[in-house]
Parts: sequence; C-alpha cells; structure tokens
Amino acid sequence: MLDAMSEVPFKKHQNILSIQSWVSYGHVGNAAATFPLQRMGFNVWVVNTVQFSNHTGYGKWKGMVFPSEHVREIIEGIAERTSLAECDAVLSGYMGDAGTVAAILEAVRRVKEANPAALYCCDPVMGDVGRGIFVRPDIPEVMKLLAVKAADIVTPNQFELELLTGHTVNTLQEVLEAVQVLRSQLHAEGPRIVVVTSLIREDAPADHIETLAVSDEGAWVVQTPLIPLDPPRNGTGDAIAALFLGNFLKTRNIKDSLENAVSALYGLLDLTHQMGTREIQLVAAQEEYVQPSRRFEAVSVSGNG
Repeated sequence: MLDAMSEVPFKKHQNILSIQSWVSYGHVGNAAATFPLQRMGFNVWVVNTVQFSNHTGYGKWKGMVFPSEHVREIIEGIAERTSLAECDAVLSGYMGDAGTVAAILEAVRRVKEANPAALYCCDPVMGDVGRGIFVRPDIPEVMKLLAVKAADIVTPNQFELELLTGHTVNTLQEVLEAVQVLRSQLHAEGPRIVVVTSLIREDAPADHIETLAVSDEGAWVVQTPLIPLDPPRNGTGDAIAALFLGNFLKTRNIKDSLENAVSALYGLLDLTHQMGTREIQLVAAQEEYVQPSRRFEAVSVSGNG
C-alpha cells in the first residue's frame, strides 16, 4: 500500500482537515498546527473542538468545549462548499469530549470514501510526563478503542504511548516493542506509521531528547539536544504532528519527514528559548518550517515488522 501511495505526486495546494482545540492567546491545538502547515503550502480546513482563551497549562482559562453536533455541522458546511474528495488528510488532536471522537471518525470515513488515498493522522492528546492525564476521564478509553485504530499515522508522546499500550518504556527495545503493539492495533489500510515524540530513555544521553518513527519500512530515531525549557512549552506536540504530516504528504518518505519535522521543531524551540517567552514563537520561527536552520539526521534502528 505504501509503495502505491509513494507514487502520489505533490500537488501545489493540498488540503488538510484539522480537527483540534483552539486558543485565542498562545499556540496549542489548531493554533499551533495551522500556521506551520499553511507556511508549508497547505490549505487547512480548521474545525475547532473547543475554544479557550488560553491553554489549560496556565491553570485558569475561559471558553467552552463544543458539543459533537457543532463539529458535525461545521464539517457538513465544509462538505457543502467543496468536494471532500479534495481533502488529502485529516488531522485530529485535542478532542475535548468523548462524543467528539465519533464526529471525527465520521469525517474520516466520509473523506476516505471520497478520496481513498487520503490519510488520517491522529495525535492522541491525553497527557504528558509530569502532568499525567489532562483530558476528561472518558477520553483515553475511546481514544484507544476508536480513534487510534482508525488512523494511518499516530503521534503519541512517551506518556501516551505507555497509556495506549500498557507498556512501560524506559529503553529503546521497550519503546520499539510498545510501538509494534500499537501498530498492530491500527486497522487502517495506510502506512501504519507511529511517531513517538518527547522520548527520553535510560539508554540514551541524558542531555538529549528523541523522536522515533516506525512503519513497515523500518524504524528511525532523531536525537536533538535537550533545550532547557522550564516550564515545558505547550503546543510542541501539536506542532510536530502537523509538521510530520505535512512533510509526509509532500515526500511520502518516513526518514526525510522525520528529519524535517524534528529539525523544524528544534529551530522553533531554540528560538523560543532564546526569546525567553512562555508561548512558542510560532510566527517568528516560520522559516524553520520550510528550511530548518539546523538539520538533524535520522538513524536507522531495529524495528521492522
């Protein structure tokens, strides 16, 4: 399936349906994913699952979680304006409510019926190391049983990989084993790619952080210096999911997509650190998305299957 997909040419303007949260101040969810994708040349059809004043990491925020009917209505309105056959990928992130999962999967089904070559990238936003689970209690189960299984590409962080598989991951071998468990759960006929972000393991240098990508073609890991961001910046997971998906839609190459996405994210976070800001400097770092100022190589590791 991947070989056939690799022959799909890059169109000047591909379209991505992005269904995630939205914040008015700062950059998480769609507010972190949309601009990098647009800067890379994609049209983004934005559907918001929530609208908050700011991300919840501040402890206080205003706004609301949209009901699943709202999400369905917006998607229906998009379908009335243009053919869903023009949609090249669906990207989902923070869902807000368990009912939203069904609305997203309906959208994925409709898009794939109209365009069988379309991809579904699921960023299973549920929690993180240090913070634990930060979504509603019913989200993890429906995420695991429904959303992840329908995906072609899944982009969990280390905490979410453990949550989805029930495997503790401290070493490279443990990570690869957990990834293969997760890949075995993916029912989509696409490339079945798992990208593990924010990976810190016992058998790697303490001053580095990694991102791992695994598909039928193999497994690759990119290691970058650990930028001392304290507190960690919200929105980085949303950004790299978008960057990987965008690069993969262009290249259909796992290794290149991983290198490009990680290198761009490093440039974004390095600039954020230099400027000392609480929010990621998404606009200031825009050239990184198309031409990273520093490139990190992906190294092949054992993980075929």
